[in-house]
Amino acid sequence: MSKNSEYTWTAKDFLDDITYHESDAETFKQLLHGAIPKQKKEEHMAPGTILRGRIVEIGKDYVVVDVGLKSEGLVPVVEFNDPSELFLDNEIEVYLDQAEDEKGQIVLSREKASRQRQWEYILEHCEEGSIVKGKIIRKVKGGLMVDIGMEAFLPGSQIDNKKIRSLDDYLGKTCEFKILKINIERKNVVVSRRELLEAERISKKAELLEQIQVGNVRKGIIKNITDFGVFLDLDGIDGLLHITDMTWKRIKHPSEMVDVGQELEVMILSIDKDKGRVALGLKQKEHNPWDDIEKKYPPGVRVKGKIVKLLPYGAFIEIEPGIEGLIHVSEMSWIKNVSDPSEIVNKGDEIEAIVLSIQKDEGKISLGMKQTEHNPWDDVEKKYPIDSTVKAEIKSLTNYGAFVELEPGIEGLIHISDMSWIRKVSHPSELFKKGDHVEAVILSVDKESKKITLGVKQLSSNPWKEIENILPIDSLVKGKVTKITAFGAFVELKNGIEGLIHVTELSDQAFAKVEDVISVGDEVTAQVIKVDPEHKKVSLSIKEHMIERNQVNRDDIVISESSGNDEFENTEDAVDMKNGESR
Repeated sequence: MSKNSEYTWTAKDFLDDITYHESDAETFKQLLHGAIPKQKKEEHMAPGTILRGRIVEIGKDYVVVDVGLKSEGLVPVVEFNDPSELFLDNEIEVYLDQAEDEKGQIVLSREKASRQRQWEYILEHCEEGSIVKGKIIRKVKGGLMVDIGMEAFLPGSQIDNKKIRSLDDYLGKTCEFKILKINIERKNVVVSRRELLEAERISKKAELLEQIQVGNVRKGIIKNITDFGVFLDLDGIDGLLHITDMTWKRIKHPSEMVDVGQELEVMILSIDKDKGRVALGLKQKEHNPWDDIEKKYPPGVRVKGKIVKLLPYGAFIEIEPGIEGLIHVSEMSWIKNVSDPSEIVNKGDEIEAIVLSIQKDEGKISLGMKQTEHNPWDDVEKKYPIDSTVKAEIKSLTNYGAFVELEPGIEGLIHISDMSWIRKVSHPSELFKKGDHVEAVILSVDKESKKITLGVKQLSSNPWKEIENILPIDSLVKGKVTKITAFGAFVELKNGIEGLIHVTELSDQAFAKVEDVISVGDEVTAQVIKVDPEHKKVSLSIKEHMIERNQVNRDDIVISESSGNDEFENTEDAVDMKNGESR
């Protein structure tokens, strides 16, 4: 419809309004159509044809275009990417979508005409490998669509040469693309941005490798963080900043210092042009605090610092930024056997320590806490002279003895062999228990090894030295049966010494069993037949005693049941007696 006339008629309108006879209808139509000039042209205007037209009216949503056909066409305003084209009488190219729709209106498209011309341009001027410019317009399955005058497909793998976090970050960007494939049958184009970026990176890398030198300071963006270091993009070339070159301090992981995307100024440490590798350093930009460490912290000097790390074998203390020292568990206390540093210190504690040694090349300082206090072992020899008697508390029992505490941090050992002169002690628990207070004699003091040995039996004289006077041969003794074995019976005498009555010395009855003759708890009188001071053994005989009294029957043996409740320890010695002699 035109603004210059009140009514606009078409052939179809005329045919709809006129009254005619049905028999004349077809003839009239032919005459009417024959009066229209452009008949020959319209026969060739099939859908898909590009026509030139003139803008005759501009509305809010549509533009009316006269293309010289029997009616004018409408083109949506949104299809005009260039607003400068929207003015009356402007000649433009449009695409014929339909020669006539259900309303008799021809359907035109400015957008399709532009894309058709672009497609023709691409076929004529571009080939696979050509560089084109385009704008990323939307996301699709598997990638993005790019407007290069027509829509081209940008696969996800061809978007960038780095890890893509979100496709939304690329929408609306105008970039250059490389044509990877042109499909004429389907009229589509596949493009790549990554190949251009890679080519640019390689070019920059080669250029940068020629420019940079060891010692140069460059800026880079952190691309990736690993356990062993950080990779930076130095404007076209990747460099590795190893964890050991990040700081003079100790760190467990690079992420303690930096983040992905952060910009860092680093120093070039080495360049491998053949492999295209660059080693970087961050700490090298600063003064090395270890250069004058030996002068600043000589052995013996007292330092202060904060506990920054606890490990099973010790604690690390930071005495200044970049300088840490180790306090080993063995250097934490004079008086305590430390197995875990957390028993003494906690992370964050401010403490004092003494420098013990420095290994500058290895970046190590050994420190001691206990050295800041008096060593109680320094005067232990004066406080606990040999043969002196002390009282101590039993702290622990082992198979070989009992540990006693003489004072906080000073412990000694009562060996199992120094617990009794007359008893064979199998375990300290037979005589003592944890927490008992005992009196003992100092036997030896080893200041360097921090060892003190004590004895309980040394509180009394050794009865075995005078055993032959105490128990002369053929003398009679009384005692109580404490243990029955297949080879005889053990008897505890009044002085605590234990003697053995061999089965052959119980009775003159042949093949008599021990339990048939004597029982545990019986009090007996026997004759001493042998004494062995070296092996601490005494042999007794009831039979010899009875013979002397001319009494050989068991009823004549002086035996009475024990009425007391005393408990006696059994010896484990197995003494094989034969003919009254001890082996």
